This record gives sequence, structure tokens and C-alpha cells, in this order.
Amino acid sequence: MLIVVDQLSHIYAPGTPLSRRALRGVSLCISPGERLGVAGPTGSGKSTLMQHLAGLLEPSTGRVLLDGVPASGRGREGRERRRRLGIAFQYPEEQVFENTVAREVAFGPRNLGLNREAVDARVRWALELVGLEPLRVLDRSPFTLSGGELRRVSLAGVIALQPEVLILDEPTAGLDPQGRDTLLKRIDAWQRDTGSTLVIVSHDLAALAQLADRSLILQGGEIVADGPSAMVLSDVAQLTAAGMEPPPSVSLLHQLRAGGWDIRIDRVLPSEVAAEIAAFLALHPPSSDTQGAPS
Repeated sequence: MLIVVDQLSHIYAPGTPLSRRALRGVSLCISPGERLGVAGPTGSGKSTLMQHLAGLLEPSTGRVLLDGVPASGRGREGRERRRRLGIAFQYPEEQVFENTVAREVAFGPRNLGLNREAVDARVRWALELVGLEPLRVLDRSPFTLSGGELRRVSLAGVIALQPEVLILDEPTAGLDPQGRDTLLKRIDAWQRDTGSTLVIVSHDLAALAQLADRSLILQGGEIVADGPSAMVLSDVAQLTAAGMEPPPSVSLLHQLRAGGWDIRIDRVLPSEVAAEIAAFLALHPPSSDTQGAPS
């Protein structure tokens, strides 16, 4: 599915003292199968943009098109396009409503008209994909689970729809480091296996580096950077100007460069950073009596 955002603006509570402009003339295209990361400080318009992509809001001006059809269109074509998208919100407790995990994850597939066997198969598949053991959680109330498990149940309910486009709003929030890494690896494997479009919104720039080939930065409702993730997420000056902390791996490379190391600083993934450091040390081994960086 081709997603086109054309001069999109959104104003909350227009014409009132509480009026607030969340987006200002945002334009971008998201190609089928693309992996897009969206970052920005709090209040930059990230969640508003995601809701527009899913057709949940009407533009104040501009438009969002899903394969040429307005995302918020109320006709048959609009509804058909929206059924091909899945969105997992930042606060899963606001999205979950069934009394068991099984019924929660099955809600979407049931509405697709699948038979019981197909629904059950999708439920188990989706739970396993997000790292939950079906036999342990199927009959439990979602609200008896930990925050991290509840987030995974919410994500499983969306993935069970097998959407063409998966939109994730802060998927790693509230997860411990091990749970975060496991979930990111599973999402990565799912996207590569299905070829679905992935749009991930996150303050966690390291997560964007792992999952997104392209990243954009929103600030004040406008796009201030858009390009390959390695370029956007390693631009410390741009990130700092937008009020964001660069990923730890990027900060390390910049500190080493400042200390005299002749290394590339457009690396973001920890594995790439480690390889860059190892390659430099192979060419410039520290002397036994040297304590600082190699000369």
C-alpha cells in the first residue's frame, strides 16, 4: 500500500481558547514494504501523524491517501483501505477491553469473518510471535498481566489481523532491556518474513536504528529531518537542536572522534559501532605504555 501525506495540518479545538496546531504542512510518502521510524520530542506531533495515517482523524488542511483513497474516507473504499492497516497505541490499557487474552487477540480475526479454527490458529501464532506462551496466558484476564505483557497482548491483537501496514506507537515503553530486545527482534523477523510496511514511533532512537531503514524527526509539528536512519540518527547536532538525546552508540563514536580517533561517526547499531572500533584498533593497536586513545 502506498501512503501519501500531502501538506497535512491538524489543529485541535479550532476556534477556541484551547486551539493548538499539532501538525504544520507535513508531506511524505511511505512506499510498500518500507520500514519508517518517526521520532521527536514530546508534543512534536508524532502520535497525531500516526492517527492520521490510520484514518482516525480528519485533516484540518491537506490530505492522507491510502493507495489514492482518503484515509479518513467514510465510504466503502476508505473502510477497505483502513482494514489493511493495524495500529498499536502507546497505552495498551486503553486499547484492551476483553475479559481474557484469548478473546482479546481473537477480536480482530473474528471480525474478518474467519472460522473458529482459523481464528484460534492466528491467536496462538500472534501470541508466540510476541513472546507469550499461549497455554500460560490464553485464559487469563489481560489486566492481571504485567505492563510489558499487556503491551505484548495488545500488539498480538494487531498482528493477528496480518495487516499490510503495521503502525507502532512507542512499542518498547515499559519493557525491561531483555523484553525490549526480544520484542524488537520478533517485530524485525515478522516484517522481513511478511514484507509488510512498518511505521514505528518512538523516543527510543536505538529501537528506530534497529527496525527502521528510514527515519524522520518531527519538531513543532514539522519534519526537520528525513533520510536513511544511519544519517538521521547519527546527526548529533540535529538531534540536540530538536531536544533529543542521540543513541548511546552514536555518543560513544562522537566521544572517540573528539578524543582523536579517526573513525566514521555515521554508525548507529551497536554491532556496527563495535565493528568500527575493532577495525580502528586493528590498524592502530594501543602501545603497552599508552593509557589513552591510540594516536
